[in-house]
Amino acid sequence: MLEQIKELQANAVVELIEVTKKKREVFFKAPTGSGKTFMMADFINSILSQTNDVVFLVSSLSKGDLAKQNYEKFCQYNNKQLFNNINPYLINSENAGEERLFIPETYNVYLLPRDLYKDKSKIKEQGVLDNFFLEMRARGKFIYLIKDECHIATKNLDILNHHFEKIINFSATPKISRGQLPDVEISNQEATDSKLIKNIQWHDDDTNVEDAIKKFESIKEDYRNLLGVNPCLIIQISNEVKADEELNNMIFPILNKMEHQDLKWMLIVNENKKCDTNDTLKAKKLPVEKWKDYAKGNMANIDIIIFKMVITEGWDIPRACMLYQLRDAKSKQLTEQVIGRVRRNPRLLDFETLNEKAQELALTAWVWGIQPSEETKFYSVSLQNKKDIKNDIKIKTTRLKELKNKVEFSLSSFLEKQEEFLHTKSIFDLGRDLKKANNEVVDMIYDYSTNYSLWFKAANNVDKINKENEKYICDYSQSMEVEKDDKGHEIEVSFSEKSCYIDEGNYENIDNWVWRRDDNGDKFAFDSDAERQWASILKDLSHFSIAKANDNNDANDKLSDLKIESNKEICLWGKNYVTNSSIKFGYYLGASRFSYPDFLMKDSFGRIHIFEVKSVNEGYKIGFDNNIYKAKVGELKKAYKQASLLTGHIFYLPLTKNDIWQISCYDNGEESTLTKEDFLNKVKKMEK
Repeated sequence: MLEQIKELQANAVVELIEVTKKKREVFFKAPTGSGKTFMMADFINSILSQTNDVVFLVSSLSKGDLAKQNYEKFCQYNNKQLFNNINPYLINSENAGEERLFIPETYNVYLLPRDLYKDKSKIKEQGVLDNFFLEMRARGKFIYLIKDECHIATKNLDILNHHFEKIINFSATPKISRGQLPDVEISNQEATDSKLIKNIQWHDDDTNVEDAIKKFESIKEDYRNLLGVNPCLIIQISNEVKADEELNNMIFPILNKMEHQDLKWMLIVNENKKCDTNDTLKAKKLPVEKWKDYAKGNMANIDIIIFKMVITEGWDIPRACMLYQLRDAKSKQLTEQVIGRVRRNPRLLDFETLNEKAQELALTAWVWGIQPSEETKFYSVSLQNKKDIKNDIKIKTTRLKELKNKVEFSLSSFLEKQEEFLHTKSIFDLGRDLKKANNEVVDMIYDYSTNYSLWFKAANNVDKINKENEKYICDYSQSMEVEKDDKGHEIEVSFSEKSCYIDEGNYENIDNWVWRRDDNGDKFAFDSDAERQWASILKDLSHFSIAKANDNNDANDKLSDLKIESNKEICLWGKNYVTNSSIKFGYYLGASRFSYPDFLMKDSFGRIHIFEVKSVNEGYKIGFDNNIYKAKVGELKKAYKQASLLTGHIFYLPLTKNDIWQISCYDNGEESTLTKEDFLNKVKKMEK
């Protein structure tokens, strides 16, 4: 798993713990597919590692067997030695028969399907939960309630609220109208940028279902060959009433065409009826309740899954990469929960091992339907004059070499110098230690370990190897290099031809940069107000550059001769949207990482300026770790200083505090501190 994903999830858990210490009820928001259950388990495990006096009740929707799914995941985490403090128990009234329901008191995490506690239910009529909570409290235990998918009302459980010391709410779509304001949040942009979830390619409303099927067929072979995964297209019909009309008039006539007859499809309109499949060799022989389990496996042969309108909580199918919403269903906008079905990364755990084409494929979702208006809004953007811009803006990027590529380093020689351990750890403890190590260190150990003896020796010294690795990589004068191709030639990259962004607010109207919105709007959103302010500064600068270019007849000094169809000159600056971007620079913070700078600009003298915008005004929310923030800024400064020397580009870290800019500048390996006015003067004149 990529280090930035681990960091994003771990920071969210740390923040959630800190907020929970200060508030009785907390709301945590994270996009579908971002590892919400994993972070929930991490949170529970962290609390239990600090005290034995807490018992958790995890309330999950009965719909989709979400409680059972969470229970099974908790057991998997425990079996993998990830969260050893969790001892889960699934509350299930079916096991009690005619006898009184009994909840054992020897566990510390209890998972309850929400609808199990309702009027006339056995667990409610017998007062089982009330008695259990009273017994726990009598033993000095504090009861923490976790509401999974809290946007769905749980009025039945609300009468038990007096038992709960803390209430922690999890959802991808908390109801703001009900006061569910997120205390901790992983935004869609953060999850997308970290490669945790897929980017979305939206398609026109007038596209018919056959176009979606043809698109699916066009990517199916690459998906299987490059990812080792059978992809899946989800077709969403309106509801059970309209099912026959939509199936017989819009879907089956297409699927029955000769050119599409090899596709395997599955229809699930209702758990008990209107279920069918043409997979006669496998799925047809399974009970209907087993179909979903079969269909979600990465190598399942089902190509197309047809569902009724609601495809929401409790069903993870990472291989699903396309979603088509039938026209008759398009009177309703797609929700975040529905879109989330096709946004999971199918190769999350080993994403870093994929080549560039495979990574792009794994991080793309295709959606035909009406975008959410009140929830997250996605915008696609394209270069205004892609051929000329890509030829005119050339960026050298950097990466960090691994320790194993250091000429004078040999892992075998390094380990020979280490003292023998008198008492070696167990294979399980060593395995856990390796899981905590950096990816490059783990790869190096497994490359070295041709037998168990070598593996034990290397694993016992993993901490020392980590330290040696950090010592080398953090010395950027040794480890940093300009990206090269297979023949050893330096690579130059540019803006991607197409990208997208998520509307996070912080708007600025811009018509003089490299991007155009595919819907022809000129209002762009930015991740923070600091970014918006810096975009405004660059926008104003671009007018200066355009004027200079018009007044100067020297072709070498002109900003650009590029023109769009309206004959209006465009300025070569723009946001470095992370989606599809190759503009990145290596640095180290606990692991090798890449910085995707916020903005790039080519000035009227042909110099490349690269900006990573920071702010002290925002981000200092409850649980925010200022030490991590400072460490990251410190490493970026070191990395940008070396990168400026290697690439010849000028790097900046503009930091705003109370609307005053302090700008760290790195030019040819030299560091300086600029004011806003200093920066403007630097760009407007060529230094001798």
